[in-house]
Amino acid sequence: MDFAKLQGTGNDFILIDARELERDWSALARDMCSRHFGVGADGLLLVLPSKTADLRLRMFNPDGSEAEACGNGLRCFARYANENGLVKSAGFTVETMAGTRAVQIQEEAGVQVSMGIAAFNPAAVPVIVERRDEPDETPVVDYPIKVGNTELRISCVSMGNPHAVCFLNETVADFPLAEVGPGVEHHPMFPNRVNFEIANVISRNEIRARVWERGAGETLACGSGACAIAVVSKLKGLSDNPVGISLPGGTLTIDWGGSGEVLLSGPAEIVFYGVW
Repeated sequence: MDFAKLQGTGNDFILIDARELERDWSALARDMCSRHFGVGADGLLLVLPSKTADLRLRMFNPDGSEAEACGNGLRCFARYANENGLVKSAGFTVETMAGTRAVQIQEEAGVQVSMGIAAFNPAAVPVIVERRDEPDETPVVDYPIKVGNTELRISCVSMGNPHAVCFLNETVADFPLAEVGPGVEHHPMFPNRVNFEIANVISRNEIRARVWERGAGETLACGSGACAIAVVSKLKGLSDNPVGISLPGGTLTIDWGGSGEVLLSGPAEIVFYGVW
């Protein structure tokens, strides 16, 4: 089986052109994404035909679960499709579980993708919270939770997949993400688990962050996570537009003025081709 290895700001993926293939993709993702016994990746991307868009994307996490949305995965998918002649122009559409997304190949290895419209309604995330005097659809902002001995205030948003964002006073580099991340991901208030982001506001146009991804653990970058951080920071009045989200693997740029679709931009590269 032929595959390609790609990365976007250190968020790395295995991609398979599966338009004429049938496999147990969940099991294959667990095997291929293994860092020590497989190729090693943060996820498995599948190129599939679509009846409603130019191409269709499916994405599987290293634990075999399927993700509804993946911003960096979508950018890497777009890079592969463009460089391998699967599309006819630099702008095209991709069907995902979270809806159809527009992508645009940019100069100097950049790829911009639309991540859809951010949803703050708790039922859309989904997140279960106790409400006393507020309507059920009120956004969850700075909601207090406790994981082990760590007290957090999280804000929740769906970017087609669920996110919990926490702005910290301490530096993100010092936060025990490996210890706290699993507890947030599997917290009972998140019926579909959740991606967990921690962030420091550096300026009105720069935010430093780390991400614990659902089904993958800490990654060097997360596209949908960067979008979640940007829209929550905008909602809280902490940043201007556009804003750069600085992650361990590099910087992603988010363009969102407070309404409409969220645009995610950053580099995406093919690293190598191989055979499994």
